Amino acid sequence: MPRQLITAAYLATGVFGAFWGTWGAAVPRIREQAGLDDAQLGTALLFISAGALPAMLVTGRALDRWGLRCTAALMVALGGAGLAAAVTGHGLVGLCAGLTGVGITSGAADVAMNSVGGRAEQRSGRPVITRAGAVFSTMVVVSSLATGAAFALGVATWMPFAAVLGLSVLAGVAIFRALPAGVSAPEPGPAAGATGMRMPLAPLLLVGALGALAYASENAHQSWGAVYLEDVLATGPGLSAVAPAVFAGVVAVTRFAISALAPAYARMILILGAILAAAGATVLARAPSVPVALAGFVLAAAGTAALFPTLLSIVSRNVVESARGRATSIVTIVSYLGFLLGPVYVGLWASATGLRGAMIAVGALGLALAVLTRPLLTLSRYTVAPRPVAERGEEPAVR
Repeated sequence: MPRQLITAAYLATGVFGAFWGTWGAAVPRIREQAGLDDAQLGTALLFISAGALPAMLVTGRALDRWGLRCTAALMVALGGAGLAAAVTGHGLVGLCAGLTGVGITSGAADVAMNSVGGRAEQRSGRPVITRAGAVFSTMVVVSSLATGAAFALGVATWMPFAAVLGLSVLAGVAIFRALPAGVSAPEPGPAAGATGMRMPLAPLLLVGALGALAYASENAHQSWGAVYLEDVLATGPGLSAVAPAVFAGVVAVTRFAISALAPAYARMILILGAILAAAGATVLARAPSVPVALAGFVLAAAGTAALFPTLLSIVSRNVVESARGRATSIVTIVSYLGFLLGPVYVGLWASATGLRGAMIAVGALGLALAVLTRPLLTLSRYTVAPRPVAERGEEPAVR
C-alpha cells in the first residue's frame, strides 16, 4: 500500500507540474492573444484565486468523506480547464472566465495531491512530499521547454494545453488504480497514538501564513520569468521559456537534495531558503544581461525550492488521517493566497515601477519570510519532530 500511495503522489504532482510548466511558458503568448497590458494581466491572474479558494475548502471535506480517489478525476479536470482557457482567452473577459475554471480545478487538484503525498509520507516514513515536489519541478522543466519550442515553431497557443490534457487522462487512470477505494481510518493500536495528534485551527493558519509568503515568492518568479526576459532583456519567445525551465530545474535538484536532511533542520531550511530567495530576486532586478538574470533565477529557485514542502511535511507529521483532507486544505488555502497573489503583486509593482522594481518587491517577500519563520513557528507551538504521545504522557496535541 505505501508503494502505491507514493506512485499516486508522484503521478499527481507530475501532471500538476506539466500544467504549470506549460502555463508559465505560455503567459506571454496568452497575454498577446488577449491583448492585455501588465496591469490587466495581473488582474486576470487574480481570477484564478476566485475559483481556487472555495474549491480548496470543498475538496478537503470531500477527500475526508469519500477518499483519495477523487484525485484522479481532478487531475483530468485540470487538463481540460487549461485547454478551455487557452481556447477562450481572447480579450480580458474571456481570459478571466477561463482562468476562473483553471482556479477551480487547480485549487482542488492541489489539495488532493498534497493529501495523497501526506498520507504516503505518514505511512511510508519517507520524504514523499519533498520528492513529489521535485517531480513537480522536473515536469515544469520538461513542459516549459517543450512549450517554448512549440511556440518557436509557430504552433497555436492551445496545442500544448491539449497535450497536457492527454497526459492528465493517462495519469488519472493510473492514479485511480493506485489509490485505495473508500476512506482510510487511522491505523489502530499504539501506532495511531504515536502519530495521531489533534491539530487546532490556529497552528494551521500560522503555518499557512508562512506558506503564503513562500508561494508568493516562488510563483512570482515562475509566472513572470518569461515576461521579464522578453520585456526587460528583449529575448524572443523561444529563449524566454528558458526562465521558468531554469527555475524549475534548480527547484527539482534542490528538493531532491533537501529530502535527505532530517526533519530537525526544518527551521534552518526555511530561514536560509528565504534569504537566498531574496538575494536571487535582487540579482534579477539588477541583471544587465540574460546570463546574469538566469543566475538570479537560480538563486531564487534554490531558495524557494523546499519552503512549502517543508511546511507541509510539518503538518503531515501532526495530523490524524480522518482530518487530513481538511487540515491540508486549510494550510493550502492560506498558502495558495500567496501563490495566486504573487503574480498579481508583481503586476501591480510592474505597472508602478517597471519589472525591475517589481523584482525588488519580490525580494522583500523573502526577507519577510526569513524574519517571521521562527516567531510564527514558535507561536504555532509546532515541534519539528514531535515525540510519540506515549513517551510524553500527554493527551495528543500539537506542541
